[in-house]
Amino acid sequence: MSSDPTWGVVATIQASDEDILNFAAWHLDQGAQRVQIYLDEDAPKAFAALKAHPKCRVILTDAQYWKRRRRHKGRPEKHQQRQSANATHCYKRDPEVDWLLHTDVDEFLWPMAPLQGQLAALPETALSARVRPIEAMAPDPDDPPEANTLWCKACARLLAHRRADTDAIYPTYGAHLDGGFISHVAGKVFVRTGLPDVSLRIHNAFRDGEMDREPIELSDTKIVHLHAPSWEHWRAHYRYRHEHGSYRAELRSAPQPDGAGLNKHALFAAIEAEGGETALRRLYEGVNTATPDLRKRLEAHGLLHKVALDLDACRARHFPDPP
Repeated sequence: MSSDPTWGVVATIQASDEDILNFAAWHLDQGAQRVQIYLDEDAPKAFAALKAHPKCRVILTDAQYWKRRRRHKGRPEKHQQRQSANATHCYKRDPEVDWLLHTDVDEFLWPMAPLQGQLAALPETALSARVRPIEAMAPDPDDPPEANTLWCKACARLLAHRRADTDAIYPTYGAHLDGGFISHVAGKVFVRTGLPDVSLRIHNAFRDGEMDREPIELSDTKIVHLHAPSWEHWRAHYRYRHEHGSYRAELRSAPQPDGAGLNKHALFAAIEAEGGETALRRLYEGVNTATPDLRKRLEAHGLLHKVALDLDACRARHFPDPP
């Protein structure tokens, strides 16, 4: 591979025009050679803007699209299946980059060192490289950060360290929240392109039907996950996530030495049954609002990040005509 490998992102997106273009613009700003977006529902203004940009590729996954994808026998019911199918489709039809990251509209790469250099340093035998998430927290209304700045929390990669940190930082709910996150801790993977029999899932790459279980860690890059950047945002998405998304019943619980932890579906249902929306908000504010006390505990464990994320300015640079 050349000393300057190219990279790109692929995502299946159902979101507002503004959110779609924010996602594309941010990754173009970070140096993406290609931003490849599969629209899960029509967004005409974003479609037109992406279509006109030389580094963007966009496909509307309407009924005709899924009809052409005959092996899927129509549009898959679950959005996770559609995401994996589209990402694999992108990989196999030549993504025009050396490394491809499958990610989501609320996830934003945050390299702390030149990303091309990190990718160039990977061994030739590496199929995939993992980028770990940091989760955006809601600002404390009494002590907010600067404009266009977010406080984010991280978690330890190794399970034993993560469990100890979580118990110390989140004494009330930490037993049931892996790393204290209300989203995933797995992160996403860059996948080396141009290889046969490769398929992509949400958090992993597969080759010949076998998951790559030892991706290289890209420790100098994080993914800023805007999973729940405010209580209002989290509440608006909560019901769908609880029934169909990242809190659905079949997902595993946070790892526990005695195996007794609740998964998020059961935890949130129990909290809601006991105290309704008021109790859910108390959970959210306890683990995901950047109060001085929570920031102090995170910082003591080396898990606090401050991120500048001016998405409006970024979008204006790449897509000057507003959606």
